[in-house]
Amino acid sequence: MGKDGYCRRHQEAPLSSDASERPDRAFFGRRKGKRLTDTRGGLIDRLLPHLRVPLLDGLDPASLFSVPVTSLALEIGFGGGEHLLHQARLNPQTGFIGCEPFVNGMAKMVAAIERENIKNIRVFDSDAVELLKALLPAVFDRIFILYPDPWPKRRQNKRRFISDLTVDLLGKTLKSDGELRFATDIDHYAGWTLAHLLKSRDFNWTAEGPDDWRKPWPDWIQTRYEAKARREGRLSSYLTFKRN
Repeated sequence: MGKDGYCRRHQEAPLSSDASERPDRAFFGRRKGKRLTDTRGGLIDRLLPHLRVPLLDGLDPASLFSVPVTSLALEIGFGGGEHLLHQARLNPQTGFIGCEPFVNGMAKMVAAIERENIKNIRVFDSDAVELLKALLPAVFDRIFILYPDPWPKRRQNKRRFISDLTVDLLGKTLKSDGELRFATDIDHYAGWTLAHLLKSRDFNWTAEGPDDWRKPWPDWIQTRYEAKARREGRLSSYLTFKRN
């Protein structure tokens, strides 16, 4: 079963015109969970101002790093940070920007950056749409969107990160032949994402057979969200798109 078979699997939940429209923002979830420890709270206060990506129009992200970088990548919604840290360790010559408005996840990331003295990660703790709008065009070689909040109820679909607006912004900030990776354990959100990306002139879905979306990428590390999905019997989809 190739691309056509995959798309047919999701035909029970077609897009409606009102569902695909969204407010001009992308973050609707919680910003804070349980109370931070004094140590984590102190790290946030002390380090986040130095690690935070400034919102400047025409921002060149390569200028943000204290070490030379030969490529740039963005992860939107890094959660507990397992994947972002894994990628930064594997690719020390790549500069990574991680977006995560959830304070507890950001606290874990900041602690890991200090503990390991990581030089190739900068962070943004607000709405990723604001950052995407500010960046120069064609700056990223890769963008990761992994297990975003699915907002499963129909009336909530407009809150999903993937929308016509964000697809345009992702296309703007990716380099030609750059790669967008999207993972989810929710079939409807996989279908939703395919529908939005396939109608965009900027992107091409790279899958040629089922293994291309059923199996994770070679440099993948399992996140806690994926582990939870497997425990609960949900299979994940790993979608790869190339920028035209």
